[in-house]
Amino acid sequence: MHALLRRAFLLLATAHALIAQKPRARDLGIPLEGSPGPLDAITDVRGVEVGQTTLISGSGKLVVGKGPVRTGVTVIHPRGKGNADPVFGAWFTLNGNGEMTGTTWLQESGILEGPIAITNTHSVGVVRDAILQWQVSKPGLQPWGLPVVAETWDGRLNDINGFHVKPEHVLSALDAATSGSVKEGNVGGGTGMVCHGFKGGIGTASRRLTAETGGYMVGVLVQCNYGLRRDLRIAGVPVGQEIPDLLPGPAAAGTQDENEAGSIIVVVATDAPLLPHQLKRIATRVSLGVGRMGGHGGNSSGDIFVAFSTANPHVYGDSGVARVDMLRNDLINPLFYATVQATEEAIINALLAADTMTGIDDFRVYSLPVDRLRVVMAKYGRPIR
Repeated sequence: MHALLRRAFLLLATAHALIAQKPRARDLGIPLEGSPGPLDAITDVRGVEVGQTTLISGSGKLVVGKGPVRTGVTVIHPRGKGNADPVFGAWFTLNGNGEMTGTTWLQESGILEGPIAITNTHSVGVVRDAILQWQVSKPGLQPWGLPVVAETWDGRLNDINGFHVKPEHVLSALDAATSGSVKEGNVGGGTGMVCHGFKGGIGTASRRLTAETGGYMVGVLVQCNYGLRRDLRIAGVPVGQEIPDLLPGPAAAGTQDENEAGSIIVVVATDAPLLPHQLKRIATRVSLGVGRMGGHGGNSSGDIFVAFSTANPHVYGDSGVARVDMLRNDLINPLFYATVQATEEAIINALLAADTMTGIDDFRVYSLPVDRLRVVMAKYGRPIR
């Protein structure tokens, strides 16, 4: 009898886990272009590791310094947490009402040294300092640095002025980073974010080029916190216009007027042998993926993107001359297309993964309702599963 009960409990737990696992864009059959890698994530680029710390506690009325807390930090190691070898990199801003530290030296040198981190607007400083603390404590890692740390604002759901992200949260994300599947939605730096009036957050996707175009991998990770509901488009379908309700606001209403505000941070990784000036070109193409979803880079938005290549190891070698490989510019178009496609899908994955969240003063942000998405997509002749 006990064995039967245990078996029944196991089957029930397994069924619950399957129910709880939310579908991604590919699971639903959303018609998207390009071929993803095996994980359909930034970690499909060999060596890349992602770590996240999620902070969720409290409910009800805002008490600054106590909560409610809906925030966190996401970190990306370009070559893995145990590999201090720098990578070529570049950055681009579509609209600059935001912050990404370390970009002055990145632009000057074309070299990205150490991890990239994303958090909330008021935690950039503590995350930056914690990365330095982590670097100087690791033998063999660079004992100084200008960390790349970016932000989006989660003050509608989170006690942002309570400064709840602490050094230990950053250190935990840095040390726990892995190369496997990446959690999406209400996690890490994306915990308290809003995207096109639905719950947003962390999303990721990848594209593998054909053998004829080099077989390279492009991976994208987004922290999306931008856009108006009416502008949201999925695979070209005006989803935001078809689902005009369920807007963010007090839990009892859910009908708050929209204002143009918000930001998006995008990290692009590739194993293609690209030099910094070419990676700058890759970073600019992120804008087209955001535009496909309905983003316009408005005046109050911080749309900041960074791209790096894991090719060309040991650019700081013993010799005074570094010899590097470079893909010819006339062969770069497939990487542009892959970047646009993966950015679009990563944003969709963030929307699909996120759950409805209620934060400070009972402010509620609803998740994208998949049942209604199916109806809308079918209406426009693009049915999904």
